[in-house]
Amino acid sequence: MSEKELHTQSALDEALDESFPASDSPSMTDPTHGMGLPSEGAGGEESDLFQPVRMGPLTLVNRIVMAPLTRSRAGQGDVPRGLNAEYYTQRATAGLIISEATNISQQGKGYAFTPGIYTDEQVAGWRLVTDAVHARSGHIFCQLWHVGRISHPDLQPWGQLPVAPSAIRPGGQAFTETGFKPHVTPRALDTDEIPGIVRDYAHAAECAKRAGFDGVEIHAANSYLLDQFLRDSTNKRTDRYGGNLENRTRFPLEVAAAVTKIWGGDRVGIRLSPLAPQPGDTPLDSNPMETYSYLVERLNRYGLVYIHTIEGATQGSRDEPPGFSFQQLRRQFQGLYMANNGYTRDLALRARRENLADLICFGRPFIANPDLVERLRTGAPLADAPKETWYGGGAHGYTDYPALSEGQARAAE
Repeated sequence: MSEKELHTQSALDEALDESFPASDSPSMTDPTHGMGLPSEGAGGEESDLFQPVRMGPLTLVNRIVMAPLTRSRAGQGDVPRGLNAEYYTQRATAGLIISEATNISQQGKGYAFTPGIYTDEQVAGWRLVTDAVHARSGHIFCQLWHVGRISHPDLQPWGQLPVAPSAIRPGGQAFTETGFKPHVTPRALDTDEIPGIVRDYAHAAECAKRAGFDGVEIHAANSYLLDQFLRDSTNKRTDRYGGNLENRTRFPLEVAAAVTKIWGGDRVGIRLSPLAPQPGDTPLDSNPMETYSYLVERLNRYGLVYIHTIEGATQGSRDEPPGFSFQQLRRQFQGLYMANNGYTRDLALRARRENLADLICFGRPFIANPDLVERLRTGAPLADAPKETWYGGGAHGYTDYPALSEGQARAAE
């Protein structure tokens, strides 16, 4: 896979970066915030990063979250299989696993070999995964995904055009089963089609419950469909779903209402990326602070358990532009704040020491380090995953990374 091709999938590996927000206000809804006994890792640091934390009705064994990582290894019919169950089980020591982005419908699909959560066969496949994770005392949420315009007719039902709020062609290429192909100009959704997609989200949420997940995360980030409706750069509609903030946030809020009706808010999170331009070379909203603040405040009515924020640009700058603050979003939100983007061990320890986040997401480090939590705890070195194994293939570069031996772990402490 060439560097150009890898760039077109920059959001898929969900790389994790840290911004440097200005405030250290505590979460208002975490009853164990700052109350756990500190643990001591390599170098003598004391941190509750490795201690249990309450997240809604769940008790996570630590504050480390495995980020959603698209690996493009689903079986025929976009069905998870035993290989996927092995992969997730190996990483079940994370306090929470968020599944790879999972299509809510065939229309929602934008990348080859990605799993779905809308057929009985897919539900059965995911049950293999959730049962295996639970057998290791882990917790796993399903990330509900509709890519919108970031797709290609080869991936759509009956070869149709991808759908979007407006007919604006994204940059980059789509990853199809026959290779990379340029994105096309999508079809703008009719107003009366949008309630059907809300129903698709609700159906997928119901399927995730049947599949044994502990909860779901609504993917409203990374320039995919819900984010496309939020941003005034990609939403040029003149109906009740476009124009002012009330209208542009209407669709994501309808999805939140539908999903929480099925799960309850305390088992639902949402992912946001106000400053991420990829995929699709997607321009940011003209006023991201105003737009995402408006959204977050109105999400509070549904009692979501967390917001999962990409702090900065995925795999890019962690800088906040003038007038933008992730910590302001944290203060406005009444649930837990999950931070994501380029986090290292030191940055994660600092985030907890300075109370910059309640939960810390790690993405790419989990690929080659199934025992990442233990490596972070002891300060052991991390293995690297070759880029050519990130997407597609079989067990190689997926389930064949070794954990540290007991001797190696002791030596690192």
